[in-house]
Amino acid sequence: MERLDFEKPIVELEEQLCKAIQLGKDTDVDVTKTVNDIEGKLDKLRKDIYGSLSAWQKVQISRHPNRPYTLDYIEALTKGDFIELHGDRTVKDDKAMIGGWGTIDGQSVMLIGQQKGKNTKLRQFRNFGMANPEGYRKALRLMKMAEKFNKPIVTIIDTPGAYPGLEAEERGQGEAIARNLLEMCQLKVPVICIIIGEGASGGALGIGIGDKVFMLENTWYSVISPESCSSILWRSWDYKQEAAEALKLTSKDMLKNKLIDAVIKEPLGGAHYDREMVYDNVLKVINKQLKDLLKLDAQDRIETRIEKFCSMGVINE
Repeated sequence: MERLDFEKPIVELEEQLCKAIQLGKDTDVDVTKTVNDIEGKLDKLRKDIYGSLSAWQKVQISRHPNRPYTLDYIEALTKGDFIELHGDRTVKDDKAMIGGWGTIDGQSVMLIGQQKGKNTKLRQFRNFGMANPEGYRKALRLMKMAEKFNKPIVTIIDTPGAYPGLEAEERGQGEAIARNLLEMCQLKVPVICIIIGEGASGGALGIGIGDKVFMLENTWYSVISPESCSSILWRSWDYKQEAAEALKLTSKDMLKNKLIDAVIKEPLGGAHYDREMVYDNVLKVINKQLKDLLKLDAQDRIETRIEKFCSMGVINE
């Protein structure tokens, strides 16, 4: 597994632990005390490092290549009972935005999310999780389909942003995202949004208007990435750590500012260290929220949803 720079002290202790265990096997020497001592130090070090992560370190964890992606969550939540739907019925099928019908514990749900690639070839195929306008139009088409059949919607957010290419602008990237914001506010069915990795700019917000919005513990959600913020303010990417702190983009910051409803717990070190635990935590959240939201009248949900987003931020006149 790929390790991040700030995890190097942990890697060194893990190597010492492996050597001690191997020494005991090779020489028949009792190394129990040594192994226990190293394991104790390792446990404490992990808690110290992961318990005091900076905003930039959390951004790094959110981008870890071993983290589960949208299709991994969909596979786990639906236990393989997922039918992907394609195309926006206008231009083409955007591979960065996926969606379709799935069953979560007996409940039919429309699942929509951005998908990144697991290797170089798939990253190019998925456009690094950056959707074009047709991706957002496909997402809206599927949301309207879910509304037609009175089925709830779950969106899974993980994107470095909407694709900023010239062709995307020519086909109306801004209009496509704005249309989604308007339409999602008025959907008559329950909408749950979960950020599993990166939640950057309008690319994330384009499928991020819901009755309930959740973030995994080591994810970020912001109008701009730390690198882009640094390049604008300081004319250099060298200040991305300072930018990450200033943006208040972590799940803890977002919860404190009442921009999300709750934080979903991850295992120590990140979702990639215990995928099953994360899948189970996400499943519990979805089941609980669907149970509560389905009891409400559609008009009440819409009014509450609009009020929720209109109350965000501070307005000075």
